Amino acid sequence: MALPDHLTLEIVTPERAVVSEQIDEVQIPGAEGSFGVRPGHTPLLATLQVGELWYRRGQEKSYVAVSFGFAEVQPDRVTILAQIAESAEEIDVTRARDAEKRAKDRLSSQARDMDFERARIAMLKSLIRLRVAARARNRV
Repeated sequence: MALPDHLTLEIVTPERAVVSEQIDEVQIPGAEGSFGVRPGHTPLLATLQVGELWYRRGQEKSYVAVSFGFAEVQPDRVTILAQIAESAEEIDVTRARDAEKRAKDRLSSQARDMDFERARIAMLKSLIRLRVAARARNRV
């Protein structure tokens, strides 16, 4: 059987489809570490962490901030089912900066009832969103 020459990438959240494209390669932030997928990859199912996903079509890379969920990899298809996913172009930088500030304030407080892990994840999400948004600005 011949290897496929491209991948179909689908990124969906409970609210909407974020990406549906034919691509050459994708880098996924798995819970056990990031991993790359090209056409013909061995099938697998992986959990996602908060992170930056990128995919390439030809020489052009696109970036998406993702948070939690699953990645299903097939030789000719990658399906990302994410709790949250935002392409670089749709990230509201002001909102992400405000979220970063709120998370920093929570983490620096000495409140006894503060949920440290929740504050840490909020900080990580905001930092990933800002990094992905910066990728879109730097591409122009």
